[in-house]
Amino acid sequence: MIGYILRRLVSLAFVLFVVSILVFVLMNLVPGGPFTLADRGYSGAALENLERKYGLDKPVHVRYVNYVSSALRLDFGNSFAVAGNPPVSQLIARIWPVTFQLGLYTIILSFGLGISLGIIAAYFRNGPVDNFVTLVATAGIAVPNFIIATWFLLVFGFQNGWGEESKWIIGPIAEGGAALLSWDYFLPVVTYALAPLALVSRYTRSSFADILTADFVRTARSKGLSERAILLRHVLRNALIPMITVLLPQIPNLLTGSLFIEVVYGVPGLGKFFVTSIFNRDYPMIMGLVLLIALLWGLTYLITDILYTVIDPRIRLGASKGA
Repeated sequence: MIGYILRRLVSLAFVLFVVSILVFVLMNLVPGGPFTLADRGYSGAALENLERKYGLDKPVHVRYVNYVSSALRLDFGNSFAVAGNPPVSQLIARIWPVTFQLGLYTIILSFGLGISLGIIAAYFRNGPVDNFVTLVATAGIAVPNFIIATWFLLVFGFQNGWGEESKWIIGPIAEGGAALLSWDYFLPVVTYALAPLALVSRYTRSSFADILTADFVRTARSKGLSERAILLRHVLRNALIPMITVLLPQIPNLLTGSLFIEVVYGVPGLGKFFVTSIFNRDYPMIMGLVLLIALLWGLTYLITDILYTVIDPRIRLGASKGA
C-alpha cells in the first residue's frame, strides 16, 4: 500500500509538471500581456519598466524555469491584477475558504440526500417513488444551474426581500479577505446541489437496483435475514465501489467553485476569481489556481483507489493482471 501511494504521488508530481508547462506556454501564446490591456493605459517606457520588473521581457523558457524554481519553494509569484500585488498563495488562502465552505455544504446536501433518495428509489423500483426520483434527477441534470439560480433569485430573493441587500461581507482582498454570513449559503447551496444530487441519486439507484436483484441477496433473504441486515451487510458494501468510481470525482468540481453560481449570487469565491484572472491576464494567479485544481483531482483519484481496498479487501492496488 505505501509503495503504491508513493508511486502515485510521484505520478501526480509528473502530471503537475506537464500541466504547468502546457498552461504556461498557452498563456504566453495569446497575443498581448497583462499590462497591454486597453483599460490599463500603459505604453512606452512605463510598459517596458513593468515588463522588466516582472520578468515578462525574458524568453518564455527562461520565465518558466524561474517560475518552477520559485514554485518549488512554495513561492507562486505575485498577482498582476489585484491592488498591491499580493502573493498568489495569500490570495488563494483568503478566497478559497468561501468556495470551500460553499462546496462542503453542497457535498453534504447532495450526497446525503442523493444517496438516500437513490436507495429508496431502488428499494421501491418501478413504483411512484422511483418515478418521482427519476423525474427530479432528470430535471436536475437537464436544466443548467445558472437558469435555476436566476429563477431562485427572482422567486425567493427579490419577491421575498432576500435580495434587497447583499449580506456578503467583502473586504479588500489584499487587506481583509472575504467573509460569509451563514444565511447567504442557503440559495447558492441549494442551487449548486441540484445537479450533483441528481447524479448521485441516479447512480445510487442504478447501483443498488443491480445488487438487490443479485443471487446472493435472494439467498440471504431465504436464510431469514432482515432487510436491514441485508442492506448493511451485503447490498451497501457491494454497491459502494461503482458509486465511489463515479461520484468521488465530483468533489473537486464542487470544492473549486462554479462561475455561474458565484456570479448570479455575487459569491466572492474561487470560480469567479479564476475567470477574472483570465480576463486580466493575471499569469501567476492563473498558474496557481490551475495547479491547485490539478492537485485536487490527482488526490481525489488516489483517495478513490485507496477506498476500494477499504471497502473490499480483495482488491489489491497496483497488482499485475497475472497476480
